[in-house]
Amino acid sequence: MSNPRINLIIGIISISIFPVLVKWAPVSGISSAFYRMFFGLLFLLPYVLIRKKFTMPGKALWLPIVLCGIIFATDIAVWNLSIHYSNATQATLLTNLSPVWVGVGTFLFLPDKPHSRFWIGTVVALVGMVVLIGVDAFTAMRFDKGFGLAVLSGVLYATYMLISKTVLNRIDIVSFMTISMAVSSLYLLLICLFFDQPTGGFEPVIWGVFVIQGLICQLVGWLTISYAVKKMDAKRVSLSLLSQAIVTGIIAWAFIGEEITLQMVVGGLIILAGIAITYTRGRNAGASER
Repeated sequence: MSNPRINLIIGIISISIFPVLVKWAPVSGISSAFYRMFFGLLFLLPYVLIRKKFTMPGKALWLPIVLCGIIFATDIAVWNLSIHYSNATQATLLTNLSPVWVGVGTFLFLPDKPHSRFWIGTVVALVGMVVLIGVDAFTAMRFDKGFGLAVLSGVLYATYMLISKTVLNRIDIVSFMTISMAVSSLYLLLICLFFDQPTGGFEPVIWGVFVIQGLICQLVGWLTISYAVKKMDAKRVSLSLLSQAIVTGIIAWAFIGEEITLQMVVGGLIILAGIAITYTRGRNAGASER
């Protein structure tokens, strides 16, 4: 599918399933992250080998691709640890500051500087996130270890978006995903072993959840998001990913009976409005997206 915005929508829906699956079949967050990455890689390898779709990167690309794998895996691990030291609400809100860090990183290191619409849309979307999660959760934040880890998670996520954008301009998506997922899988396995997290002895239903996470949440989700990152502005993709909170809420309501409140609806609409602002541009804006 060649339309990057449709790919982005598919990717957001795919990764939004992950929190619901984790809540439905509770397992160690780091163990879930490892098997999500590992099974995603297992599903990708036959296609790569049979269709001979793998392209060996040039020497200059190996370091940033490996860094992407480590950064992505570290982000998942740090986010789970931030929940352990604080709570899921605070961790989610602070991690979703990633569009701000993407904008700052783009402003400092890349030639395509953020326009005013990006910053306005980001502020509006973050206000919507605060409304969706609840103002009380925002005002009750504690500046502790959990706070620091959650902020670090957002910075890592933004760093991944920026580095992957530069790499994907020079290599095909399948080859990039194959290497980065292999690195992430090995890295997360080492983290599981270091923190003594379970890696076996699960019930069949849990293995089924791992398979769905690997196939849908990781492989389909990040192949389509990577395509969007390759073809679109990384700042807009990062901000669009805030809509994951809305989609996750709808899926949780449909499948595990979680309540959707008026506050969540209002917050979701504000988030969508903020995202929409970044997609509006004047007649003289450059056609950097396809």
